Amino acid sequence: MDLTPRPGAAPAPPGARHAYPETPAETTTRLRPVKARGPGRAAAAVVCAVLGLGLVGGAVTGSLLTGDSAAEPGDDDPYAASRSAWHSVPVDTLFPRALKGDGAGPGATDRVWTRIGVAADGGCAAGLDPLLLETLGPVGCERLVRATYTDATRSSVTTVGLVFTEADAEGMSALGTRFTTQELAARSDLMPRTYPVEGTAAAGFGDRQRASWTVHVLTEAPVVVYAVSGFADGRTVDEPQPAAEAMAADATSAPAQAGLGHEAKGVADRVERALRRTVADLAEQPG
Repeated sequence: MDLTPRPGAAPAPPGARHAYPETPAETTTRLRPVKARGPGRAAAAVVCAVLGLGLVGGAVTGSLLTGDSAAEPGDDDPYAASRSAWHSVPVDTLFPRALKGDGAGPGATDRVWTRIGVAADGGCAAGLDPLLLETLGPVGCERLVRATYTDATRSSVTTVGLVFTEADAEGMSALGTRFTTQELAARSDLMPRTYPVEGTAAAGFGDRQRASWTVHVLTEAPVVVYAVSGFADGRTVDEPQPAAEAMAADATSAPAQAGLGHEAKGVADRVERALRRTVADLAEQPG
């Protein structure tokens, strides 16, 4: 992942740049003269050709009847593309410098979020509480990338993260089902951590400043998307509220009244959409 920060910030760590494979140049070898075939060799060639066509036809028919996955290349492309996106995709693509949230605020008001910091990629322990890390244990953690945004008024801050897992489609589906049936995304003890950024509106954005959050397990890619929001003035929040609850029309909590549920959900949704577009583009590229 290209972690090139905004102008004026420290340079990105080594190795965080495009990793798209180069297309090797084709080479041409001078062909040698071939002697004319005699009658015996010609007959043998015909027999081999007939046998070869029969074998190929049988293999194709067999693959169609058995549903052999080898006959359907590309089925796993989104997973393969997603798994490497954390280091092969520029940071401005994974975490755009600005996110437009048309109708994403309370009362369908428009929102705009500006990126104020990107964390260096690392393990999941840096951004997840131990219990959440344990909950994601079955799918493993390949890498965690995070960024923090602020709204146009600089009154709220939101950290969004992408957990790239080691799981296959079956593993991600099982995790998604567990999160849904056990309502794990609403548990405050599974709330993700923040990413404070020195010298910005998120300088004081720590664990006690977490106000609202969302966690979404993708099943079409080995990724878990999360976001956690809070007040930019560093005030503590005694009772954080899940984004889904804070966005309810009758919600009266401090996070709800400040629209922090909408902030977390809005930022997470826009980053997730950017990831989906990126994965689709990568999956379409020739191997």
